[in-house]
Amino acid sequence: MSRGSELTTGPIPVGQFVNLVRNTLRNDKIFQNQVITGEITQWKQYPNGHTYFTLRDSDGQISAVIWKGRCHIDPIIEEGSVVVVIANLDLYAKAGKIQLVVNKIEPVNKLGLLEEQKKLLIEALRNEGLLDRPRMTLPMIPKHIAIITGTGSAALADMNRLIENRWPGLRRTIIGVTVQGENAPNEIVRAILAAGKLSNPTIAMKLDLPPVDLIIVGRGGGAPEDLWAFNLEPVVRAIIASNIPVVSAVGHESDLLVSDLVADIRASTPSNAIERCVPEYDYQQQLSIHFSERLDEATNRLFLDWRNRIQLIQSRLLNAPLKGVYNANQHISNLSSRLSNAVIGKFSNARKKLQFLCNTMQLSMQKSLANETTKLAVIESSLNSAHPRNVLERGYSMITDGTGELVSKTKDLAKGQQVILALSDGSAKATIDEIKKIGENNE
Repeated sequence: MSRGSELTTGPIPVGQFVNLVRNTLRNDKIFQNQVITGEITQWKQYPNGHTYFTLRDSDGQISAVIWKGRCHIDPIIEEGSVVVVIANLDLYAKAGKIQLVVNKIEPVNKLGLLEEQKKLLIEALRNEGLLDRPRMTLPMIPKHIAIITGTGSAALADMNRLIENRWPGLRRTIIGVTVQGENAPNEIVRAILAAGKLSNPTIAMKLDLPPVDLIIVGRGGGAPEDLWAFNLEPVVRAIIASNIPVVSAVGHESDLLVSDLVADIRASTPSNAIERCVPEYDYQQQLSIHFSERLDEATNRLFLDWRNRIQLIQSRLLNAPLKGVYNANQHISNLSSRLSNAVIGKFSNARKKLQFLCNTMQLSMQKSLANETTKLAVIESSLNSAHPRNVLERGYSMITDGTGELVSKTKDLAKGQQVILALSDGSAKATIDEIKKIGENNE
């Protein structure tokens, strides 16, 4: 042993040392969620669902594993493919082998292939005349908006906030979907079809709702592959087939998706969609008052116009021959009376119609606010009953590993592993001594 070397605690068993190294790797953030690219060699997919391979380049190589169900594996990936992976560095203690545990894998050339498919789809739609078809106009004041986006997303929060700021209590139905990944296209298509059904007055009446008259399909920004569901043909065809206007509000202004090309309106962002579709309530009120004042002014002006004309005719008749003056005066008097009644009648009808519209608008807003208040109370009650703290109060506990990840299955545990038990009044650390799966016999 060199003079500069020092013993710490004396000799330790190799297994203990290997596990010490393993824990060090797992707890060091620099070795977690690393993005790595390389060429695949020794690609093997086993019947148990696990996939093993080696990731290499000219300067080095490392073993890697994809546990069953951990992530989607594109069918085009094979021996020799160049891929990008997101992985955690781990150490297999029994073999003393360092390996990557892959959480996501994508072929490097996948985006290029997707772009080619996007171009082919756009060309096919153009040949069918679907890009040049007439677009539906948006309702001036929507009565019921269907919003299709990610549940709990920042985009949804922004849209809800803007709607409440612009038109409080506006009826809207949120249809939460997965906005990226392999399940996203089917979920988005089903959501568009569901929103279309709610536009049917008969169905909407059964649910005591106004029919949906506008659909907003959107999500926040992301990498091109994250937005790709909105470039796929099933989603595009569903937008085209919609019998009510559809607004495509995906990503940022610089992102141009096929859904943007076929929708009735393309919004640069989800927030921009609300700004373009939902008017400001206060502005509409001011506009209504302005129109009422203009109607009053126009009616008074018309009345004065006709009165001046009648006075002019009367003045001329005074200088006319006496013959027929009496009959002319009678005729003028009759015309004046009819004109006054007609103008007053029209003015009264217009005022009543305007008052009716104002009352209807106020009742609609009050009803919408009452419905949303009731709905929020129900949601608050449900959330309170499902709060994790209430579950813990009933005698249950929650297990997390050293990294704070939730442990729900025995396959995520290892003997000797330290875990944290979350209880109703605090937490405790524990070490796993024995692991038994459901159905295993006790020894």
